Parts: sequence; structure tokens; C-alpha cells
Amino acid sequence: MLGRRQRDRRRCGQGLLRRVLGWTYQGDEAGRGGYAIGEVDGAAAGGIGPQQEEGAPSAWTVYFASDDADATAAAVTGHGGAIHLPPGDVGPRGRMFIGADPTGAAFGVWQAGTMIGAGAVNRPGGLTWEDLRSPDPDTARAFYTAVFGFRTEALADAGPDYTTYALANEELPLGGMGGMMGAEGQPAHWLVYFGVVDVTATIAAAEAGGGSVLVKEVETPYGRMAGLADPDGAPFWVIQTDGHGQPDRSG
Repeated sequence: MLGRRQRDRRRCGQGLLRRVLGWTYQGDEAGRGGYAIGEVDGAAAGGIGPQQEEGAPSAWTVYFASDDADATAAAVTGHGGAIHLPPGDVGPRGRMFIGADPTGAAFGVWQAGTMIGAGAVNRPGGLTWEDLRSPDPDTARAFYTAVFGFRTEALADAGPDYTTYALANEELPLGGMGGMMGAEGQPAHWLVYFGVVDVTATIAAAEAGGGSVLVKEVETPYGRMAGLADPDGAPFWVIQTDGHGQPDRSG
């Protein structure tokens, strides 16, 4: 599951994601409190909704799945985390809460009802990777391992304090956890990566749609990528992908 909270100009964010990721939007926003679900080829890719706190910056929220949101919320506080929005039902679609790890990085938890979560994953237009950036990655890793049962593994090519994380019973990783990058003084945060067919074309589309380039296009051992921001300033990354290399967890 992936959610995006922004100021009242959320149509700007929707338009940019339509332009750069090919998202379409289905359903009645009014019936979801102004929350729109973006889709790729008919599968949910993420959501865009209004800010829940006035003055908060626009940002993406990574949601982790849980069979029992209330029990997971208790585990979050039991292992030194915090609850920003307590567990609550989202109609028949599911139950969710917003929390933060002990280093301050915010995340969501989703207990599926009629909506499982993101179905467009590991393909162009969909979520392909999540990165935690923390000033204390060891503390953060211990927290996520204890609360969600993740298995971590060092990835030396990405730096001495970087590890991937995966479900305990799966070999392929979901994302990574490491130290801070970018401007000094940033708080701990999660970054999201979307798959695209052509990074160069995606950058051009983002700039034409009012977005900005935070990190120029770069070749890495994991693919060509770039850091972008939408018109409201919410950062995200894009990585060139053919949609292979990860299992389908959408169902």
C-alpha cells in the first residue's frame, strides 16, 4: 500500500503522476474523503489525499501490511516507536494507522478488508522499491525486524551501513535501510521508487508537468534512476525497469 498526502492542490499531483507514471483515477473522491486511488492497467498503484495536519509537508507514506493493525500498533509503541494516527476503519476497505519508528521516520500500516493494497507493483508505473534513510539505521533496523519480522542483509555496494530487508520467508528484498543522504539536518524518512520504461523521457515529462529534478539521471548497478519532486514538493524516485526480478505480492 502506498499513500500520498498533499495540500489542497492535489489535482496538480494527480496530473503529474498521470503524465509521468501513466496513472488513471477511478471512483468517487468525495466518498473517500477526497482520497483518489491511482491505477495502472486497472490495478491500484497508490493514493493521493488531503493533508491531515495543516502545514505538514507533502510526502509519500509507505504502508506495511498487517493481519491485525491494533496488535501491530501495540508492537510499535512496545519497541520504542510512536503512533501519530491511531488505528481506525476505512469503511469496509480496511483498517489503518500511522506510526513512526524510534528514529522518527513515519510509515503506515494497513489491515486489508475489501482492498488488499497496491496491485501495480514491480512494473512501469508501479512501486518497485522503498528506502529508509535514518541517522541511526541500526536502531531503525532493530525496530522493523522486531515489529514486522523483516530479515535484513548487508549490501556492501550501497555503503557500509546499508542493508536490504525482506519478508522472513522470501529471498528477494522489498527495499533497503541506510544512513542519511542529501542535505544536512533532514529528518529520518522513507523514499519511494517507481518503475518507468525510460528515465530520460520521464524527467522531461515531469518538468513539463510542473515537477522538478532533485537528483539528475544517474547510472547505477541497479538501473538508471533519478530523483524527482511533484509540484507540491513531495519527493520520489524513478528507476528504469522491465518489471522483472520481484514476485507479485498483489493478491
